[in-house]
Amino acid sequence: MRVFLAVHLPKLPLEVFQPTWLRKGESEGASGAAHGSAVLEKGVVIVVDRAARAAGVRPGMKRAGANTLSAQTHLYERDIARENAVQRDVGIALMKFSPDVALLDEATIIVEVGASLRLFGGVLSLCRQAKTLLDTLGLTARISAAPTGQGAWLLAKQGSRRVLQLKSLERVLASLPMHAVPEIRPFADWFTGLGCESIADVRRLPRAGLQRRCGEHLLDSLDRAFGLAPELFDWLELPPVFAARIELPDRLEHADGAVFAAHRLLAQLCGWLCAKQLAAAAVTLSFEHERGRQALEPTPIEIALGEPAWREDHLLRLIKERLHRAELPAPAIALRLDVTKIASAQPTTDNLFPEPGGTPEDHARLLELLIARLGAENVLRPAPTADYRPEIANRWVPVGDPEKKIALPEGLPRPTWMLETPVRLLMRQNRPFYGSPLRMVSPAERIEAGWFDGGLITRDYYVAQAEDRSCYWIYLERVSSRAAEVEQRWFLHGLFG
Repeated sequence: MRVFLAVHLPKLPLEVFQPTWLRKGESEGASGAAHGSAVLEKGVVIVVDRAARAAGVRPGMKRAGANTLSAQTHLYERDIARENAVQRDVGIALMKFSPDVALLDEATIIVEVGASLRLFGGVLSLCRQAKTLLDTLGLTARISAAPTGQGAWLLAKQGSRRVLQLKSLERVLASLPMHAVPEIRPFADWFTGLGCESIADVRRLPRAGLQRRCGEHLLDSLDRAFGLAPELFDWLELPPVFAARIELPDRLEHADGAVFAAHRLLAQLCGWLCAKQLAAAAVTLSFEHERGRQALEPTPIEIALGEPAWREDHLLRLIKERLHRAELPAPAIALRLDVTKIASAQPTTDNLFPEPGGTPEDHARLLELLIARLGAENVLRPAPTADYRPEIANRWVPVGDPEKKIALPEGLPRPTWMLETPVRLLMRQNRPFYGSPLRMVSPAERIEAGWFDGGLITRDYYVAQAEDRSCYWIYLERVSSRAAEVEQRWFLHGLFG
């Protein structure tokens, strides 16, 4: 079954200049949000926001009239190139649901989702997820579904409706006003003279007369909408390398203020990755600074992932953590996202008996989040060296260090929490004392090493247990029988988890 999702952006000319994600994050009165905005085309207002409408500005007014009614309303000239760029960005982000995406006229995107309905939980769930995605991009959208692309396009232009059967689609389309069909608009006066108001009225007219009077394009458009003729779309082609850039509406002083803009770039990245069936292994988020004689190079924030990922929520968490820790040397005016390393996407399998402790992918995501939050130098893994002395053998390196991992030796238990300097223990009733008397629960492990480099140690190590069942790694310092000091000296060297 073919199902098409149509996403119509009715306020695209306005939201190109004042996207929703900006309005949510700015203070009252900043960037004109409190006084309203309007977009003009050839000096005539075509789109207004709620604040401008409250001030009396209406579509169809000229610039002078809008300025007279509300001098504080921000007026922008329509930018078709920017609208097309935003529409393409939305199309790339929607590839999260299907790789078959087409950009159509009047700010509408068509997505063929028939093969994706079960994956995303049905058409209602898919429409809700698409609405959430458009909110992330800061755009207002009408989302409709129909078994034909042209039919979904017509429904989205009139509102948000979902029809999955051709018979139901025919009934719904027939009641739409005839002006909804672009091919009818040039002949609107002629059809009005014939008493036509809806698409059903137009379809009742003789086909031969319509073709002679209006041409074959009108009939072809109606036939495609009603499923009587095949549909051909120019599917959106993706670039081989992902790179996206967004200009910030104002100078950004702090890096953590770019979360909304970074989320918009991430939505495009995840759509590109899903369509290519790839995963990102490393990305770079760059802050571009003001241009001029003293222009600075962009400030990069490089994020290397332990395991390639393509999920938006995980990538967003990593970027949030890095942005909270980053400092900008100068105000930023634009944000750029590049994928520096990619890998094939390996979808997770749903096991019949899942691991209770999580999958290796879950562990990798946890490490990536810790690295983003604490820094790579503070997330360590063991890298023991070949030495009998514990303080030398116990070595730790950053978890992302390319050094080959070494398996820990088997045998008597060794703690991973080693004290940098051993602590001498008190003696109570000839027993070592640390909060409570310690009881030996392991045989002695004798270590005599270091004579070759002047760091000789002679110790007997034990696992000792306190009264609260906590375990410690302690040693008795062995001395020569000829030494004058005969008092036993015990030291705490490690703690068990």
